[in-house]
Amino acid sequence: MNENIKGGRPSKEQHKKRKYQVNIKLMTEEYFTLKARANEAALPINDFVRNSIQNSVVKQRLTPEVNDSIRKLSGMANNLNQIAKRANQVGYEDIRNEYLYLADNIDILINSIKHDC
Repeated sequence: MNENIKGGRPSKEQHKKRKYQVNIKLMTEEYFTLKARANEAALPINDFVRNSIQNSVVKQRLTPEVNDSIRKLSGMANNLNQIAKRANQVGYEDIRNEYLYLADNIDILINSIKHDC
């Protein structure tokens, strides 16, 4: 006789099934922002969130080493301003070596930060 033939949609492959659910709480402003952005994209909220997850880029937080380098750079910039002030008061020729030394250190530190980021 007839074999058991099921009608309807074929089963999805196991790795394509959406079996995880994430519930989040949003403030009113966050909810309406999400809803507006989904409407702008002409997508239901669920699809908009899925697309956002797939297409988002997450930047790594700055490491303690980079933070330390930025702090050093800030101090060097302050020193450079003090040197410029002294150069205006005393004359540029007397301060030139100190300025060149500090400028080289700043360049090295900036390159170090660029390499780490």
